[in-house]
Amino acid sequence: MPIRSTIVFPAGVISIQIGMPQTLAMLAAHPADPLLVALVAVPGDADEPIRPRSLCKVAVLARIADRLNLPGGSVQATVHGLQRIRLVDVEESDGFFTAQVRPVRERGAAAAENEDRIARILVALETLASQVERVSGEVPKILRMNVADASRFADLVATLANFGPSSKDEVLQRLDVRQRLAYVLDELEGQLRRAGRLERESPAVEAAEAAAPADRAADLRRRIKALQTELGEVDPIEREAVELLRRIDAAELPAPVAARARAEVERLRMIDPASTEAGEVRSYLDWLLHMPWRAGTARAPASIDLTRVQNALDAEHLGLEEPKERLLDYLAVAKLRGDLRGPIPCLVGPPGVGKTTLFEAFARGLGRPLARLELGGRGEAQLIGVRRTRPGAQPGKIVGTYRDIGAADPVFLLEEMDQIGLGKVEGDPIEVMETVLSWEDRAEFTDRYLDVPFDLTATLFVATAQDFYRIPRDLREQMVEIRIAGYTPEEKQAIARERMLPRLVEEHGLEPDDVHFSDDVLFYLARGYARDSGLGLLRRALSTLLRTRARAKAQGDTGTWEFTIERIHDIIGRPRYVATVAESAPEVGVVTGLAWTAAGGELMFIEALKMPGTGRLIITGLLGDVMKESVNAAYSYVRSRGDALDIDESAFKEYDVHVHFPVGAIPKDGPSAGIAVTLAVASTLSNRPVRHDIAMTGEVTLRGKVLEIGGVKEKVLAAYRAGIQEVILPRGNERDLRDVPEDVRERIEFHYVSRMEEVIELALLDEVRPDVAARRPEPAPTGEEPRAARA
Repeated sequence: MPIRSTIVFPAGVISIQIGMPQTLAMLAAHPADPLLVALVAVPGDADEPIRPRSLCKVAVLARIADRLNLPGGSVQATVHGLQRIRLVDVEESDGFFTAQVRPVRERGAAAAENEDRIARILVALETLASQVERVSGEVPKILRMNVADASRFADLVATLANFGPSSKDEVLQRLDVRQRLAYVLDELEGQLRRAGRLERESPAVEAAEAAAPADRAADLRRRIKALQTELGEVDPIEREAVELLRRIDAAELPAPVAARARAEVERLRMIDPASTEAGEVRSYLDWLLHMPWRAGTARAPASIDLTRVQNALDAEHLGLEEPKERLLDYLAVAKLRGDLRGPIPCLVGPPGVGKTTLFEAFARGLGRPLARLELGGRGEAQLIGVRRTRPGAQPGKIVGTYRDIGAADPVFLLEEMDQIGLGKVEGDPIEVMETVLSWEDRAEFTDRYLDVPFDLTATLFVATAQDFYRIPRDLREQMVEIRIAGYTPEEKQAIARERMLPRLVEEHGLEPDDVHFSDDVLFYLARGYARDSGLGLLRRALSTLLRTRARAKAQGDTGTWEFTIERIHDIIGRPRYVATVAESAPEVGVVTGLAWTAAGGELMFIEALKMPGTGRLIITGLLGDVMKESVNAAYSYVRSRGDALDIDESAFKEYDVHVHFPVGAIPKDGPSAGIAVTLAVASTLSNRPVRHDIAMTGEVTLRGKVLEIGGVKEKVLAAYRAGIQEVILPRGNERDLRDVPEDVRERIEFHYVSRMEEVIELALLDEVRPDVAARRPEPAPTGEEPRAARA
């Protein structure tokens, strides 16, 4: 289809009127729409005959549709350009032209030097639009929005800048994009030179010089741009704008975000590049361009490989079977449902038990990056940013974390969830986290600084906390509690052997043959130096030993160090825990209670002492209101049972009773020490000692009924780590022992009680009996600890 009046470039759409006889004949021979034709420019005047040989060149494959017959025999049709092609062997037959088609390949579309030419073209067009009416002032704006594809950009310039048919054909023929841009720039500069000569010859110049200062300044800026174009200089502002627009197109941003970014680029072009405002715009654009917006390409929950995740969890941690099972249950639901809606898993436990490392393995198994955000002390503005209208505005930590990891579908770990909102924080961070965790709000999460929605639906949120019930209720309802209570000494020994020690040896620059720890020594470390719930103390003790070995190796000692108990004493001193509670002699008024804390289970020593006085009850220690009420109730119960306990009524009038909780590190404001307090008061008033080989937990009513409590697993593990062999529990808590490891249940004798009288019968002695001492394990040795003591 030869044409003379115009050129249709690839991706261009125009409506043309066809009257050339050969083209009309071709349309008549092919009446069906749509019709694919080769659109080719015809050289020469309209009266000159068309020589087939002159059509052997680059043409445009085009689609013709919507034909409309007009009076006079012409046809109006819509033509849609598709791609460049090359015509060979053009012939005329049946009154129209046919040809063989060859594909063509463009070159240099991604060359770096294109950016300078594109910037110069935009400056030239802007200057030309201000000088001649045939080029609209909107043309430069349109072209700036389409700089990503240099090939199409050159074609658009030829179309929108109203190049003549021959010039457009020259643009079409150039398959090297660099040469095409150079030709377009030369053509524009030629038009600028002609427009400049006409302007200088026009009397309007004198009028411009006499114009108002503002108009004269605008005219001078226009002339400066024209001179820069003639000199071949690139406007740095235009170059920066072109580069930013190219990056915006290459980033494939969501439509609202791309529109906001392009508007900011236009704003940047209009302000002083050295101003503070320009710096703020650049910073904002940098954030938009570096955010991982492509949530649509994130890994779907249906692709979760549960076996791979389980293998990753098992490779990282020995034991912790129940937490692993609960995490796999959560993933199974997400896999079957195909999305991540619903409550998120929250690992709850004391420090050092492996909450974070378990989630690290969880993320590795999923093949997703792990993003971490500590919530303690964070205010609302720190989480969701500050609006750009305020001085010093910054994005929030949430979107900042996404930018750092560069992925829209991470495993996002919210640490210290029970610390959110505590301290002097501004705003309401709890409401922010409700928005983040609410499935209905995740797709439209908006940081105040970015001010455009960021989709969080591909993110797998998880959390950690030390105390689940300190998490605000509204957030707690969006979580599933998965508890990790802590480790026994035997578990710590196995973990040190299989996981911890090999890693620490490598971290300290040592070889496996440089050190040797026997199982007995590792158990001794766990029992004597690391009675915490987690692994932190054991890791620090091993690190201290290995640093000493590393120094010796660095000084030339290449032998294998056998770490004995004596060598450990020489390096880190005697054990912190020399004797267990069970190894002490029974005393009057001293009871071993069990408490739950955010750091795990702990032993809580309660002391009661009577002294001459007037019957007062004195309570000391860092106690909350709940615990103080328990002490008062305990005293009232003991006074009401004075006859049964052989306590003379005068003792309540002639003696003051002082109840003290000496371990200040343990929070004491929960209903779990009622029976221990009651026993301590009964012991001191009746002058009867309390067994120290038995620990207890439970609350008691004013009438002596023992009530069940929480945190049984943590409390039992604390008793086991301390060497306690007997534990008193409320009868209602018997079912909670299923959470306690089986080997621990086998080595502790449990007494289940319903009333306080049963506790007194079990733990309050008439005198110090010899069989109590005989039942105690051997003291912790200064040398190797006997195996019998472990039971």
